[in-house]
Amino acid sequence: MSENYQGSCHCGAVKFSFAGEKIEKGLRCNCSICSRKGAMMSTEVIPIARLKIESKEGSLGLYQFGAKTAKHFFCKTCGIYPFHETARAPGHYRVNLGCIDDIDVFALEADVFDGKNLL
Repeated sequence: MSENYQGSCHCGAVKFSFAGEKIEKGLRCNCSICSRKGAMMSTEVIPIARLKIESKEGSLGLYQFGAKTAKHFFCKTCGIYPFHETARAPGHYRVNLGCIDDIDVFALEADVFDGKNLL
């Protein structure tokens, strides 16, 4: 069954929504950027066709490193990371569960993805 979700950065300049599977757990990654962000991501990888992104002009920043395959987005006003385009599935996104309305990330279990040791 599909659920509808809405989320935003802290200041509201970047908003997103999508329909997806019920969120019952999260995903953490131990790579260099994810371990520093400390965010819990969606386990579901969301195709861009299902992720609606709204941002005030000039609010959405992009950070890339290494092979520059993954696209890490952040709000230029408040600095919050709302979502990223994955390196392993270009055109697909994971969202920061802490940015989704009515999701308590502290009540969710989380799997850990070993991004630190990928080739």
